[in-house]
Amino acid sequence: MWIEKYRPKTLDDVVNQKETIEGIKALLNTPSTMPHLLLSGPPGTGKSSVALCIARQLMGENFRKLVLELNASDERGIGVVRERIKGFSQIIQATPSGVQFGLVILDESDEMTRDAQTALRRIMETSSRTCRFILICNYQSGIIEPIQSRCSVFRFSLLDEKDAVEHLLRVCKAESVDADPKAVERIFQLSGGDLRSAINYLQVAAIRSKGAKLDVSIVEKVVPVAENEVIRNMLDLALKGEFIKARDVMYELMGKHGLSGREIIRGANREVVRISGLSGQGQVDAVRALGECDFRLTQGANEDIQISAMLAQLSLIGRK
Repeated sequence: MWIEKYRPKTLDDVVNQKETIEGIKALLNTPSTMPHLLLSGPPGTGKSSVALCIARQLMGENFRKLVLELNASDERGIGVVRERIKGFSQIIQATPSGVQFGLVILDESDEMTRDAQTALRRIMETSSRTCRFILICNYQSGIIEPIQSRCSVFRFSLLDEKDAVEHLLRVCKAESVDADPKAVERIFQLSGGDLRSAINYLQVAAIRSKGAKLDVSIVEKVVPVAENEVIRNMLDLALKGEFIKARDVMYELMGKHGLSGREIIRGANREVVRISGLSGQGQVDAVRALGECDFRLTQGANEDIQISAMLAQLSLIGRK
């Protein structure tokens, strides 16, 4: 897969994020005093790649032995925190004296339960001599304050389109893909600033082109261009009071497009300000409804019920 083939191997290879990378490099100048790290920011901006680059730079040939990678969205229970991470920190004590510490990379750490995060905080304290932790999250607010205070926080921003498109064009050149720059720009725009998704879309489009020039028409056929438009249509129907039709569109987004509830809410948050005819107060009320729905989803509430309730709220807002 191109996303792995062209994943940055060193910090210098990371696209954009110049200030963040410079800050991390400064910490790595004295590895023995490196603190725990918290990398936060939108998906596809390089957080996981940077964590792996740090691991390679610190561990060298011991990379596979001294790095534990976990995905908290899959393994987020307190048992994982106590057993796997704690067990790993104990094993590190038996490593050669030349190796100062092991590295635990915990992706999507904002998906961990609060109990698991509380247990993690204690483990971070007790194993600080043998382990360093790199926590990766989309939402820093999802991390409890005691953990944040024990980490150096680095925030990743959405990628600059110019830099991202240049990277995608380099991938095209390396893969001998004859691509129209406008098509590549369109791919990145449709990815919503997520470079990982953009590279995936590019690979699919390149396969679809079958050796012909990759142009915008091919991109429109293979990239899910309709997602933002479908979300906007869902919001428009709800605000017009057509709740049942809006809910049908919601099920289409979940079933046909495979979007999660929180992805729908994020898309709706971007699109609601583009709805014509919605007053300033209406926009405020709509965003408040989206925020309430997003909060309930973070607490583990049922996705389709909560988004249906949000659409019902929008139907009432549209009548004002």
